[in-house]
Amino acid sequence: MRTRLSWSATLVVALWVFLLAVGANELLARVLADQADNVLQARAEAVAQTVDVAGDGSVSVLDARDDQALDVGTWIIDGTGGVVESPPGSSARLDAEAVALAAGGAGTVDVTAGETLRLRSLPLVDDSRQVAAVVTSTSLSPYQQVERAALLGSIGVAFLLVVVVHLVLRANVSRALRPVQQMSAQAERWSADDGDQRFGDAPRPAELAELAETLDQLLDRQAAVLRHEQRFSEELSHELRTPLARVQAEVDLLNAHPRDARQLADAHAAIDRSTRAMAAILDTMLSAARTGDAVTPGRTRLADALEHLADLDGRDAGVPVTVRCDRSVVVGVDKDVVIRALSPIVGNAARFARTGVAVRATREGGVVRIAVSDDGPGMSEPVAARAFDPGFRGDPADGHPGAGLGLSLTRRLVVAAGGTVHAVASPDGGLVVVDLPPG
Repeated sequence: MRTRLSWSATLVVALWVFLLAVGANELLARVLADQADNVLQARAEAVAQTVDVAGDGSVSVLDARDDQALDVGTWIIDGTGGVVESPPGSSARLDAEAVALAAGGAGTVDVTAGETLRLRSLPLVDDSRQVAAVVTSTSLSPYQQVERAALLGSIGVAFLLVVVVHLVLRANVSRALRPVQQMSAQAERWSADDGDQRFGDAPRPAELAELAETLDQLLDRQAAVLRHEQRFSEELSHELRTPLARVQAEVDLLNAHPRDARQLADAHAAIDRSTRAMAAILDTMLSAARTGDAVTPGRTRLADALEHLADLDGRDAGVPVTVRCDRSVVVGVDKDVVIRALSPIVGNAARFARTGVAVRATREGGVVRIAVSDDGPGMSEPVAARAFDPGFRGDPADGHPGAGLGLSLTRRLVVAAGGTVHAVASPDGGLVVVDLPPG
């Protein structure tokens, strides 16, 4: 990518430099040509002041002092095409070119005679009739040398400019892509060795911030899938342990003591029931694992889980449970784990609430924060500190039949999912905050 970006940008710059160089040299050529024409025109007008045309059409030249400069490269042609005066050393070919040019009126022509000469004709008119013409010439070699020097200079400057631009672009592209490479390598190391690390919301350029957010989301999904697989393995092991132990016990009994026909039939039936139970467990769990869902396994749209929870606990407690959660918020925990973890919290809040329970969920940095609040009596510092201890009850005499194990189950499930939970002491109502990993 670095090579493609630098070369593509270099080619664009080279194209523009080429167009600018061509345009500049073309403009210079026109300016030099105009300058040569202006010099020839000025000389022709000066020579025309020395030309005298008689009434019979004869042409003569008035001699002037120090007019040798005017005679250089100058022809005076009469109305019949005769050469009245020609420059010293002129050839017959140049004379013929001058006569032909004069016959055509005003104009210019380039002639090659050892070097390139430009001839310019200035007709002398009397009563709309050309009675004579002055033709001047100049060598284009100085102008051509200037053009060649400008062309070679522009080529050299353009080449150096393109080289410098390419080197600068390559260096800048490399420097711009270096953080991307570093972030990719860091994400790869984290995915292999430390799945809880994230890039977070540290200040970065906008493009790198988007990349960091994308990589964090990928790491969240990977962590969610891993937690899902671990939980699946644990549940599978737990569900299979009981029927497998029953099968092993029956086999051990068969090996340890002789059995009559009825006992053997009972043992075989028990083994059959256990193996069928294991098959049913495997079928059920594998079917659940293969169930298609729009969300990656191990991830849950939090709004769906909270709405389901609010319907259950609100209906049971008789108080409304309101949920505020954006539907884009996803946690890296299975839906049933979310419901089982939050159900004791919402149930307790609904039991103590006077008018209702509020559940608010937001994405805050690297966690999804769920706050469950009620307008009940709240919790004191000692109660909030021990709220999640197994068997602890804030008020054993409140008539509640619970054993104080609900919130301890919540903490175990939340911690196992990679989150945290704590109660906030306040006399203005209960508040429990749960932080879960994003998905």
